Amino acid sequence: MLAQSFASSFAVERSSFSASFDALLQSPDAYLAVASRNGRVIGYLLGFDHRAFFANGRVAWVEEIMVAEDMRRLGAGSLLMASIEEWSRGHQTKLIALATRRAADFYRSLGYEESATYFRRLL
Repeated sequence: MLAQSFASSFAVERSSFSASFDALLQSPDAYLAVASRNGRVIGYLLGFDHRAFFANGRVAWVEEIMVAEDMRRLGAGSLLMASIEEWSRGHQTKLIALATRRAADFYRSLGYEESATYFRRLL
C-alpha cells in the first residue's frame, strides 16, 4: 500500500484507511488523485482547500503525495501536482503549500519555493 510508504510516524491500518477514504471522497474541500500505469496504482495525491486570513481567500495544502519507488522520474509526480494546481485554480485558490524533507529538489523543479519551517506534535 503506497500510504504505508508515505507514513513515517504511524502504521497505516486497513480499517482506518477505508473509513478515511470514504469520508474524503465525500468532502468538497478534499482532493484525491491517483496515477496508474498498466492497471497498477503507482501514485496518489491527497490535498485540501480552505480559507485563510493571510491569503485573503483560499489556500491549498498537499497533505500526501507518493509515487511508487520503481515508478519515480517517469512524470507521475509532476502530473499529480499539475492536477491539484488545476483543481485549485477552479476554487480561486491563492497558493498551494506542502511540507517535505525528502523531495525538495522535485518541488523546486516545479517552481515551488521554500517558505517556512514545519513543526509538528503527535497527539
